Amino acid sequence: MEEMAAMGGWAVIGEMLVAMMPEAVPPLKAVLKDTGVDANDDMMMIGAVKPPKEHAFVAAHQFRWLLSQVNYPKLGGLCWLVIPCALTALDHWSPDVKEQGMISFMHIAKNVKVTELSLYEDAILDACCHNIPADDELWYRVVEFSIGSRYDRVLSEMLGHLERQPLNKERRVAWLTLIGPVFDSMGLFLLAHFRLLFSLFFQWMHADDDRTVLLVLERIHTVIKLTWIRKSPYTSRLVDELVLLYKESATRKSREMMRNHIMEILMLLQK
Repeated sequence: MEEMAAMGGWAVIGEMLVAMMPEAVPPLKAVLKDTGVDANDDMMMIGAVKPPKEHAFVAAHQFRWLLSQVNYPKLGGLCWLVIPCALTALDHWSPDVKEQGMISFMHIAKNVKVTELSLYEDAILDACCHNIPADDELWYRVVEFSIGSRYDRVLSEMLGHLERQPLNKERRVAWLTLIGPVFDSMGLFLLAHFRLLFSLFFQWMHADDDRTVLLVLERIHTVIKLTWIRKSPYTSRLVDELVLLYKESATRKSREMMRNHIMEILMLLQK
């Protein structure tokens, strides 16, 4: 690659790839678009000629790799080219292709200015929300991808989805692990989501696995610090649930950590 760049007169590989992008990305996007209908879909046109689904997988990986080679500030000037391709990958029926689209978007978000993303904000937000019901193996990526988007609507969609399947351990652990930055960014705006938020917290505080319980306690601590929960109708119920959990933790392996978290929360509520 370095020899190719030098032969073409480019100082570094990144400059060569930036110059190649306008020619390389459109064919990859075309493959993703042409394979975007599931071959098993009854609505697919009879007799329609589609590239094999493997082509989409290869195209998605090629696009993600190309994108990963271009960083700030060069990538900002290519938003018009790479964001539509990433959105096409996110709209694909294949979880493997979707995942590459999410990884691509996370790279874009880290390497372009907010103003450069503004034209595509609604489309990106829609993509976040549409992918929230994605397959279990994609849920971690979905949450990771979504925390960079407009928080209020995405949080509402996620809470609604989690409410419909609160016993899904993989999803709740992924969400609890990654959602911290969203809470920090929303601050007092979390008050608007208290009903669903605490409904889930109260269920998960008594989950069978210690990891869920510890994560819930950490998130509750964060919410208390950021909001006026002391004057909330949920305060009394929260105290009752914490006292109950303190007693239940006697049989837990992580009881010391749990009890430390519980005491910290109770002291914070008294301030």
